[in-house]
Amino acid sequence: MSNRWRVLSRVLMGSVALLALVLCGVAVAKATGPSGSSGASAGSGASGSSGPSGSSGASGSSGASGSSGATGATGATSAYPPLLTPPAGHVFTGLSGIDAGAFQAETGKHPAVYGVFITWSQGFHWAFRDANAEHSRLMLHISTSAGYGAPQEITPEGIADGSGDGYILALAAQIHEHHAPVYIRLMPEMNNAHNAYSADNADGSARGPDYTHQAFIAAWRRVVLIMRGGPIATIDAKLQSLGLPPVQEASASSTLPASPIAFVWCPETAGTPNVPSESAASYWPGSAYVDWVGTDFYSAFPNFTGLQTFYNEFRFKPFAFSEWAMWNNDSPAFVDQLFAFVKSHKRVKLMLYNNGFPGGPLLLSKYPAAAAEIHKDVASRRYLGYTPEWQPAT
Repeated sequence: MSNRWRVLSRVLMGSVALLALVLCGVAVAKATGPSGSSGASAGSGASGSSGPSGSSGASGSSGASGSSGATGATGATSAYPPLLTPPAGHVFTGLSGIDAGAFQAETGKHPAVYGVFITWSQGFHWAFRDANAEHSRLMLHISTSAGYGAPQEITPEGIADGSGDGYILALAAQIHEHHAPVYIRLMPEMNNAHNAYSADNADGSARGPDYTHQAFIAAWRRVVLIMRGGPIATIDAKLQSLGLPPVQEASASSTLPASPIAFVWCPETAGTPNVPSESAASYWPGSAYVDWVGTDFYSAFPNFTGLQTFYNEFRFKPFAFSEWAMWNNDSPAFVDQLFAFVKSHKRVKLMLYNNGFPGGPLLLSKYPAAAAEIHKDVASRRYLGYTPEWQPAT
């Protein structure tokens, strides 16, 4: 799958000044949180907009917009499952892109998860506000450029060597203030040579020492270790064991906040180009650093055989369709086949439709027959329209 349609949407959404990120990064060095945390832990509730009565977030928490968050939860570690999965036997529905209201009308299902594409070193506060406004759990799709051919903010090696720590710390601070779970889909489709962080060029040649598979893996691990939080000394020891520099721009005696975060590793099922060096496995950072495995799947490329192979290759993790959509064909048959796959593959726990940008090729409104079929399929109680922290009171 290509992300060409993402360029316009990212540019239109704009950015918050880098100074805000730096200030946030400085602030996080003073924050405290549970010590020694090595995985996703619980927050206290969504912030930035008023939440539904009886949902599982803490009331009155301050967020990006400063208003009260979802109400009713204790904020204890047990408030959320460790990997932020839905209840057994269920699947979270969701949406990335524009027009959540229209999408809900078309499908009959509120988006439980709201995905936002952001670019490294650029603003992100609006993403949290947008997700709260939709009463949805946030997924951040994080790239190092705003699309194919756009300027690159940082290389994988730059992330690995600590040059991007200020951004990581600022984002961790914002998630902590958000007080609600967040999925992080870091550098997705890394085995697509059109993405700036891929190891290879489009002709299959190696891109250079700043883009090796080892650099990508080291960058991924660094982000995960820092954002999972805990004492800086503990994080530094883990980084040192990986041959990586200590955390930059934070006091060595401080503790970083631990927040309810789940990392979604999301390659294409086959590389672009489809050569051994662009296999998904060549970018695998290790089970300890991955919470979910996911991929992207579009009706223009309905390779269910490749999907099955990929699903079988990476077992023991919840599975996400981090992007899926209709593309250039209004095919109810594709919808039925995809939902049949989800029904028979019990590790699938999340389906995030990518609605793209205004006028783009993915808008569900362009595919009325497929939309009607989706409406029928997601009517099942198996497909959840709310995460626990935003569940409306009954």
